[in-house]
Amino acid sequence: MGEPIEIVPYDPAWPEMFAGWGVALRAALGDAAVRIDHIGSTSVPGLAAKPVIDIQISVTSLEPTDAFLGPLTGMGFVYRADNPELTKRYFREPPGQDRTHVHVRQLGSFSQQFPLLFRDYLRCHTSAMTEYAAAKRRFAAKFRNDRPGYVQAKDAVVWDIIRRADAWAQATGWIPDLSDA
Repeated sequence: MGEPIEIVPYDPAWPEMFAGWGVALRAALGDAAVRIDHIGSTSVPGLAAKPVIDIQISVTSLEPTDAFLGPLTGMGFVYRADNPELTKRYFREPPGQDRTHVHVRQLGSFSQQFPLLFRDYLRCHTSAMTEYAAAKRRFAAKFRNDRPGYVQAKDAVVWDIIRRADAWAQATGWIPDLSDA
């Protein structure tokens, strides 16, 4: 059994933690990283979250992995080759570091755009952010020691919000801002 799911109040240190990683990742990856973005709940000011920094690195292609695999493992990130999501390459934090997930995705793909749209929508819509935080707390209490159950329970809420986010994107002409790092 893994660690219990814990949702904590927003921590203003999270963007600073990302920024530290962002500078180091940019230096290590150079032009191989078209974008480096802070994604996930810790990237939304005011949103309660699991204390995990999620970083998305957008690359022109997932194969071959040479452009990012060597630099990331050289920084100590642990490559999870067994990750079942085939639209990304997944890395965990170096041993002994705060929990950090690195998602390498292909620029322009649905899986790359989804977390950026979700993040930006929550940043602009406090009511959706509040709704999402309440759902996360409710499901974390119900599925405290069942991570797959927690993720599955959240899915309906996430997809409801992303439908609204897509309508917002269509109405506003949303495109992601410049890369965070």
